[in-house]
Amino acid sequence: MIKLDISKVAPFVSLETINALAPRVAEAQKELEEGSCPGNDFLGWLHLPSSITPEFLAEIKAVAATLRNECDAVVVAGIGGSYLGAKAVIEALSNSFQWLIADGKNPVILFAGNNIGEDYLSELTTYLRGKKFGVINISKSGTTTETALAFRLLKKQCEEQRGKDTARKVIVAITDAKRGAARTCADKEGYKSFIIPDNVGGRFSVLTPVGLLPIAVAGFDIDQLIKGAQEMEQTASAPFAENPAAQYAATRYALYAAGKKIEILANYQPKLHFIAEWWKQLFGESEGKDAKGIYPASVDLTTDLHSMGQWIQDGERSIFETVISVEQPEHELLFPSDDENLDGLNFLAGKRVDEVNKMAELGTQLAHVDGGVPNIRIAIDRLDAYHLGQLIYFFERACGIHCQLLGVNAFNQPGVEAYKKNMFALLGKPGYEAETAAIKARLG
Repeated sequence: MIKLDISKVAPFVSLETINALAPRVAEAQKELEEGSCPGNDFLGWLHLPSSITPEFLAEIKAVAATLRNECDAVVVAGIGGSYLGAKAVIEALSNSFQWLIADGKNPVILFAGNNIGEDYLSELTTYLRGKKFGVINISKSGTTTETALAFRLLKKQCEEQRGKDTARKVIVAITDAKRGAARTCADKEGYKSFIIPDNVGGRFSVLTPVGLLPIAVAGFDIDQLIKGAQEMEQTASAPFAENPAAQYAATRYALYAAGKKIEILANYQPKLHFIAEWWKQLFGESEGKDAKGIYPASVDLTTDLHSMGQWIQDGERSIFETVISVEQPEHELLFPSDDENLDGLNFLAGKRVDEVNKMAELGTQLAHVDGGVPNIRIAIDRLDAYHLGQLIYFFERACGIHCQLLGVNAFNQPGVEAYKKNMFALLGKPGYEAETAAIKARLG
């Protein structure tokens, strides 16, 4: 089970202050459970893990098997919560050099629809030429510009290379049950489809088909992923003293109230990079509204100690740091001895590389605390599907609680629409004539 250590927050915010928030946290939990909070029509994630049945997972795995058997590569088309969760889990569980040592047992998982980069899309379609590829199109509406553009290109190429009959087998839609362009396309073309639940927003959707299907196609154990999330769902419903998600939310709130406006999520395991990217969307899009919210940032350590370390150690003291630590790596590698010892590192000879890494983690934590940075540590036993399932639900639950403490609607994102309106006006989209005229006048 996840272990939370907030002892190194105490020099900045007392544990008594954090524990005093227990009644407010309990009320926040009650509001989530009763659906009396803002955005209560998007609470489907709250008990999602415990609602998932073996039959549903079997259906996901059956479609994944078809894609695995029919494809050398599978492109996941989606943006934001429609791809970050899947990418985070796949990157965390994959061999770091999978792209170099692909053995043909698992299809290469690629991602598109998350940008409008012409070079990126051109290079992707070039790579796919002559390959047996499939597509998982993830979009509730089917009209999000980035994803719709990518899917247009991929659908056309897949049909041209593999024929329309095969394309119908290897293009899967994950979309709304009844509405939208993606649903219309899936029904018209006869694609296998899964539903994005109406009551689960994108950033909370990794444990729906949005995340589960790509993860299963990549060859990872979604049964264990869900088992970990189910166990954390139970733990996150416990009283404050036994509830790490509630304690993490309360600690964040106490630090925010004390003027710590930026949270840096740090890891000492490079495979966790995209877990941090997913975490940034989860918290940033959920709580960043009404001129409130902690700014979520991330660093990969020790790498970024040689770039961002100076700022973290000595910069403006508006930050706190949360470290995800993996207790047991999957491999064992010993620090080698060298007869000449020119680098002076023979004192480490015979030690596991992970021991050196753990001492770097502890030494950095102590240095940052001494430098005025409160530190939270989240430890998981191993980097596997079970513990990632725990971690995902842990963060989701803590996010929901913290937004209640802040007094914001965790489940909307009104600010996301601003850039879209300007972009459509600049491109002259039909129906935006007035906005086009106004923005042209503004730009002179």
